[in-house]
Amino acid sequence: MTRRLTAGQAVLEFLNNQYVERDGVEHKFFAGALGIFGHGIVAGFGQGLMQRPDFRYIVTRNEQGSVHIAAAYAKVKNRLGAFACISSIGPGATNMVTGAAAATINRLPVLLLSGDIFARRNVAPVLQQLESDRSQDVSVNDCFKPVTRYWDRINRCEQLITSLPEVMRVLTSPVNTGAVMLALPQDVQAEAYDFPEELFQKRVWKIPRQRPDITALQQAADIIRKAKKPMIIAGGGVIYSEATEILKTFAEKTGIPVAETFAGKGSLPYNHPLNLGATGATGTPGANRISAEADVVIGVGTRYSDFTTASKTAFQNPDVQFVNINVAEFDAFKQGAFALTGDARATLEELIEALAGYRTDASYQALAGQLNKEWDAQVSEIYHVSGELPVSQLEVVGAVNEMASPDDIVLCAAGSLPGDLHKLWRTTHPKGFHLEYGYSTMGYECAAGMGAAMAAPDRQIWAMVGDGNYLMMNSEIVTSIQEGVKFNIILLNNGGFQSIGGLSESIGSQRFGTRYRYRDPATGQLTGEQLPVDFARNAASLGAYVIEATDIQSLKAAMKEARQQTRTTVITVNTDLYKCGPDFAWWEVPVAEVSEIDTVQEAYMKYIENKKKQRYYL
Repeated sequence: MTRRLTAGQAVLEFLNNQYVERDGVEHKFFAGALGIFGHGIVAGFGQGLMQRPDFRYIVTRNEQGSVHIAAAYAKVKNRLGAFACISSIGPGATNMVTGAAAATINRLPVLLLSGDIFARRNVAPVLQQLESDRSQDVSVNDCFKPVTRYWDRINRCEQLITSLPEVMRVLTSPVNTGAVMLALPQDVQAEAYDFPEELFQKRVWKIPRQRPDITALQQAADIIRKAKKPMIIAGGGVIYSEATEILKTFAEKTGIPVAETFAGKGSLPYNHPLNLGATGATGTPGANRISAEADVVIGVGTRYSDFTTASKTAFQNPDVQFVNINVAEFDAFKQGAFALTGDARATLEELIEALAGYRTDASYQALAGQLNKEWDAQVSEIYHVSGELPVSQLEVVGAVNEMASPDDIVLCAAGSLPGDLHKLWRTTHPKGFHLEYGYSTMGYECAAGMGAAMAAPDRQIWAMVGDGNYLMMNSEIVTSIQEGVKFNIILLNNGGFQSIGGLSESIGSQRFGTRYRYRDPATGQLTGEQLPVDFARNAASLGAYVIEATDIQSLKAAMKEARQQTRTTVITVNTDLYKCGPDFAWWEVPVAEVSEIDTVQEAYMKYIENKKKQRYYL
């Protein structure tokens, strides 16, 4: 039996019948499509979506925003749900490159369906076509090859029969998931073909829990048994694997303390006595102290970014060994580790049995508990309201944390906020902390807040965003209003780029070019008065409910009010550009080797000293 459909119709029919199953629980995989119609898709995907009201189509305002919405949705869904993002060929397609890179780096399933140049070529060059004198088979969609996990161009309708299952194989893979690009030339999208009926039958993709080799498991257990000062680095794999409870059991049975990466924050409740808090360049004093002395580091679901390793300076024990648990072999072998390639939850379950009877010294566990309490006391001091205006970002983080319910989600991406949140946010729910820090994408928050809200409609989302991020992409506020998807934005206006400004200062560049100022005609530099951007009126013009907070008390009152609103709410608050959180570790950013500026020369000397602590782990 066959069904005669256009290529565009066939793609949507296929996607609408894809399901995933893990641990016996079945989910429909696609929640619908996000995008903007252009000439390259209006007759193909556009017509197909029009006749498929059961496959929800959401009109976004920027194609990059589409991908951020989809990525945030997949993240909250633990990668068991996804959106398709459609775009025309040309700038609509290339707008998605940043989002694709972020999704791939963060291992989040997002399907990109882009129009492409005419397959038959006779009308070339068409509007928005990038011509090449080296090949007739090049379009701007080739830009996606480095930032996707799977890429295909469909030049004949029947190619979909073999391509679409490959798309799903990658999207549902715990190892290889990320952005997937399927480029369909605009003429092919509208062409019809007799597709086999079997292609459109319901298919359930079972997500396996891979288990490590039993011999390797015993060898890893032998390494850990010899450890006197072991520690666990909990990464995003703990969350995605839904392994938080088994991690807690593992830590309690063995007495091994846990430090958390950005993606792994929430792996243990913040007040658990074995939770050392944030690790690495934005880590807590306790986590970094234990890291420096650890003789065995057990990495669970982490890819060991430079923030986690403090640019390879975090682990200073000369005899340190690594045991890595990761579903991806590529990550399991990092740091010269003894690799256990397998699902985090399944592997920890088996490792508990292999380590039966092993437990760290009581004094070591007591130290971890002491470090946890000391840091929590310090957090309380940092949260303390000074009464000075403008308020500090640290006070805002404290107020939001105190007013948020345990099941709420704080969401952020770039700037100085992620570092402060990593150290200071008191997390009690495994999904309560949502950071896009693999790619640190400015502009993520105002789109991602909508994606998170669609994935968790019964929870409040608090997207914390600086003025720089907000100005870069706030267009999806309109989309959230259109769709009736409510979330909250807390917009911190400090008149510049706080993170890069502080970084610039640390390398001797004196915050050059990081403040929102008029150009001073006397100096020719951007050192004039602050730019008068009215963020409240801007957000209101996009349809948001807006509350202007002036201090911490009014911010808390605003959050109470926001919780009661039924449409996206923006709370604005002015903050001090220069008051940042404390740092307890180093992160490598190169400093100019030669300069006429004294502050740069001083910074270079410190840079050389810090580099001496870097290590190779082989």
